[in-house]
Amino acid sequence: MKIIIVGAGEVGSHLAKMLRSASNEVTVIDNDNERLQRVTGVADVGAILGSPTSIEVLRSADVAGANLFIAVYPRAMQHINIVSALIAKKLGADKVIARINDEGYLSPENKLMFKEMGIELMFYPEKVAADEIVESLKHASSAESMDFAHGKLQVALFRIDEDSPMMDVKIAEFAAIMQQDQVDFRVIAINRNTDTIIPRFDTKFQFHDLVFIITKREGIPVLMKHFGLSRINVDKVMIFGGGVIAEMLARSLMHQISDIKILEINKDRCFELAERLGDQVQIVNGDGRNSDFLMDENIKDYDAFVALTDSDETNILSCVAARKFGVERTIAEVENIEYIHLAEDLGVDTIINKKLITAGRIFKFTLSGKARLVKYISGTSAEILEYTASSSSRITKGMLKDLDFPKDAIIGGVIRGNDSFIAVGDTIIEAYDRVVVFAKSSAVKEVDAFFK
Repeated sequence: MKIIIVGAGEVGSHLAKMLRSASNEVTVIDNDNERLQRVTGVADVGAILGSPTSIEVLRSADVAGANLFIAVYPRAMQHINIVSALIAKKLGADKVIARINDEGYLSPENKLMFKEMGIELMFYPEKVAADEIVESLKHASSAESMDFAHGKLQVALFRIDEDSPMMDVKIAEFAAIMQQDQVDFRVIAINRNTDTIIPRFDTKFQFHDLVFIITKREGIPVLMKHFGLSRINVDKVMIFGGGVIAEMLARSLMHQISDIKILEINKDRCFELAERLGDQVQIVNGDGRNSDFLMDENIKDYDAFVALTDSDETNILSCVAARKFGVERTIAEVENIEYIHLAEDLGVDTIINKKLITAGRIFKFTLSGKARLVKYISGTSAEILEYTASSSSRITKGMLKDLDFPKDAIIGGVIRGNDSFIAVGDTIIEAYDRVVVFAKSSAVKEVDAFFK
């Protein structure tokens, strides 16, 4: 696939590296030579120095032959993304995507207007990040979780700590325990150190493992019990950092929970937040890195702590401090991908990374039209995908155990009409089934071929 990316900032560089590794032909356009040099230093991509809104520059990049055009200039440059995307579409690009920084553009009528003009997807990374945190707080029992078909199937992540009752237990032994509770489930992956493992029955849970399990909604409480976890009802949230994501998060939560407090070190921003959010959100001017300040703000009384400052290190360490104060749920924005494992090792429950969230939404456009959803999982080299099978899909041509499905991928569950079930070797996928797949990045293209 021929892909052109406008903008060689953090998001553009990550997309270039990711999409090139999937054997796509990638060209990056930017008017900043230093940014271009950085992206060509980490990915084998073409680079064109010039204005992204110049018709001549876009023609020199052969936009007319592009299968996918992605405009991801920094958030302050929204007009560049929209203009370049519209020009690219007019010049003949198949699909165009644009990053925006105005939530109003995402209203149904505005999205429809831009779609009619040819922009297939507009995304606001900060808004998507805020939505991800809201979803995470709904599932406060595990570090990370995903719903499919309004919760008919759920993928939950459990951490094996030193006092976990599942330490050194084989999956076959765990299956026997769960069978007594009559719960259908499947361990679809284990993240161990820097490796992502597709487990077998003789695989043992080890210290620091992150275990991905798919089950029905009613299976979650049983899994929690066996992993030694209890339900956390989140009704009081403290947010450290008063940036764009924090404001969006507070606005989303204010009608759902009783107590929201934002800690922000910049006094002018505090006044701005107080005016924009009203009395339902407490705005406090102070430094959340200071333990005495956190104590004065009664951090021990809060159910969840969300760190959203501009510093990854501050976000990670403040979550560690919050955990020591007794906060049961911690969430940190960590934009440096190299820090994600560190954050997990230090006990941060959920990691939010705008680049990974954005990558999942865009990567879907490089797959067949049968892919409904792609989600990159923080700290792993894998994705969770949801496909809709068709009558012509290879995945429907026999029992799963006979299909030579990629060994670095696993089908976790199936949603068929109003029913859902966990997939096993004898399962036969039918047309129109929605199928949840966990796949290592190296296997995604092979998986996609099964659903075309």
